[in-house]
Amino acid sequence: DKKGWTLFQIYDVKERLAAKGFEQKPLKIIEICSGKYANQFLNKNRLISLCMPCKINVIENNGKVIIAGMNPALVSEFFSEIAKEDVLEVEKEIKEIIENAV
Repeated sequence: DKKGWTLFQIYDVKERLAAKGFEQKPLKIIEICSGKYANQFLNKNRLISLCMPCKINVIENNGKVIIAGMNPALVSEFFSEIAKEDVLEVEKEIKEIIENAV
């Protein structure tokens, strides 16, 4: 529970597709959520739930592990009720979580 962020779910996409007979390179999707930001944003527009929870992808590509996440600042582009400063704070915290994981 880093800075109030909670781990929701981890999806092993390679494993799930293998169960359906498809072959994929390793890919995990990690869903995290901050109750503080989720509540704040949902109070402004409940359709922001389309962008929730935040996802961090762990991809193996050519022997290298890549950790990537959607830029939360994009939320303010889709939803005018959300101030750029608010999503920049979210972005900063997610970057810290990723950097601490590396």
